[in-house]
Amino acid sequence: MRCKKCHATANVELRRHHSAYCGPHYVDFFRHQVARNIRRHRMFGHTDRILVAISGGKDSLALWEVLLEAGYQATGFHIHLGIGDYSQRSAVKSREFASARGVELLESDVEKEFGLGIPGLSSALRRVPCSGCGMNKRYLFNKTALDRGFDVVVTGHNLDDEAATLLGNVLHWEQDALRRQSPLLESTHPKLVRKAKPLYTLTERETASYCLIRGIDYVEEECPNAAGAHSLIYKDALNRIETESPGSKQQFFQGFLERMQPELRKEGGVVLLECQRCGQATTGEVCSFCRIWERALERSKPVTTTPGP
Repeated sequence: MRCKKCHATANVELRRHHSAYCGPHYVDFFRHQVARNIRRHRMFGHTDRILVAISGGKDSLALWEVLLEAGYQATGFHIHLGIGDYSQRSAVKSREFASARGVELLESDVEKEFGLGIPGLSSALRRVPCSGCGMNKRYLFNKTALDRGFDVVVTGHNLDDEAATLLGNVLHWEQDALRRQSPLLESTHPKLVRKAKPLYTLTERETASYCLIRGIDYVEEECPNAAGAHSLIYKDALNRIETESPGSKQQFFQGFLERMQPELRKEGGVVLLECQRCGQATTGEVCSFCRIWERALERSKPVTTTPGP
């Protein structure tokens, strides 16, 4: 294989683009993709304060580096979820990245702040961990951005994530979720911060290649709670299709954005209120974050018995 740009030996092959690149030109390609996505959707500008959701994995760290290299005001935010050694390693990778570049990393510890980590929350609610985990992260990203005056929350969701989410939403015909799935979610309420996904045209493999070339050290293993998750099943199915027909994931998601989402958005969105407990935006009187934590903490209280005579 030869690099598309300089004809030197290529390091990364991109079958869906019918091209290959040497290390330096692949880095240029990756950064160009991110810059183009930001411009296309007008996600944010250089005067905006950006809060980057940092997990310690390849996508969030690669995105943070690209934004910093491009001169954006990007601050990292890592949530310690209390998932044993996995969370410890994730925090270490996030801190090391920030320290090496002299940039700010904000942190939140779910167990210290609310009394239970994600495993404990899952046990108390008798629900799979992923549902409570995702809801907690979305809530804390938004609240932290609001409290600290950030203009936009940026996440490292990639093409594999978006295509798998779309497949799941289509299989279950989740119309509200389909209406909201987008590289950019504008603020529709004073208590909601704009959210953007600049990596939505890049795959997991492409992000991993960027990290390898750039020497970015990240947590490689999947979250232990993800085993058996539907999202992994959807990703596997899409990967099999992609192997036989390169570009299928991109066509699937891009086609949805261009043809179906505009029609769905004509139907309008939900009316948002403010939670009576915490004041954050919600569709009901009390937000799901406050409801599940009230229920979980009540159920996790030790049972006391009255001494007999």
